[in-house]
Amino acid sequence: MAYVSSDEHVENGGARRVLLAGPRSFCAGVERAIEIVEEALESRGAPVYVRKEIVHNVSVVGDLAGRGAVFVDELDQVPDGATVVFSAHGVSPAVREEADRRALDVIDGTCPLVAKVHAKARRFAGRGDTVVLVGHAGHEEVEGTLGEAPESTVLVETVEDVRNLSPADARQISYLTQTTLSVDETAEVVGALRERFPLLHEPASEDICYATTNRQKALNAIIGESDLALVVGSTNSSNSVRLVELSRRQGTPAHLIDSAADIRPEWLEGVRTIALTAGASAPHHLVTEVVTALGEFGPVSVEEREITRETVRFELPSALRGDTDPSADGSTS
Repeated sequence: MAYVSSDEHVENGGARRVLLAGPRSFCAGVERAIEIVEEALESRGAPVYVRKEIVHNVSVVGDLAGRGAVFVDELDQVPDGATVVFSAHGVSPAVREEADRRALDVIDGTCPLVAKVHAKARRFAGRGDTVVLVGHAGHEEVEGTLGEAPESTVLVETVEDVRNLSPADARQISYLTQTTLSVDETAEVVGALRERFPLLHEPASEDICYATTNRQKALNAIIGESDLALVVGSTNSSNSVRLVELSRRQGTPAHLIDSAADIRPEWLEGVRTIALTAGASAPHHLVTEVVTALGEFGPVSVEEREITRETVRFELPSALRGDTDPSADGSTS
């Protein structure tokens, strides 16, 4: 499709190209988390409390808040007996215990892929391992995973952190990763772990989620022919920030934007081709609005570049399905 305006800003005539990376925007875990809050509002009625942001996107949070969701930092802000949703990033056992003690009506929005990392942390620690968690300090997902086995888990962010590790037994060490990391940078850290600890126990499958990996691969496929990358996402969205970093590492200027209103005209000066993508927690409509906004700076042509089609879907938790079978809370295709 092509969007045309009368603005003659584009140098040398013709349309500025916009390459749409695909996949982009919502992943299955984000869609599930949002639907959980929507269903809770429908079945329980407002207010429904949500611990932390349900997903890291200001547009999504603002929309749900306008419909009756109340976002809180901690459970002490939730009235006794009220309905509370745990965010997609997961929580520690200590948070669950507090919710049980306060008789809160809990609906768990934890992404099933994050829940799998939590299960691995418990299993690895249970067999006596020092569990090395590769991730970003302070991120909600990391805090939840650390809480699964706090006495056995150590956080590393860089190769230098790996060099400074001093586990009790180098023969009993395993690793996990945050689900929203840079694939390339994580490979460097894991490589350092393998080199330093030859007996390192590795997870049977990668913890970086399919959506994070796919969005990085999709952007990587178009960044070489682009003069600028625009990533739709919020500043606290780890996977969105990683996309900006990926572009900049390859020498292509990149900007993280919450919406079309954030675009600055000076970014587009001399730019003929724009790579456009969105983090896994950014709504699809925001990308469409960015394309429309770019058309106001001169004629643009839009080209879809999809590297794969995502078919993963996650069931709603049993608390919203009216059944008691927790085994059905996994993925379907």
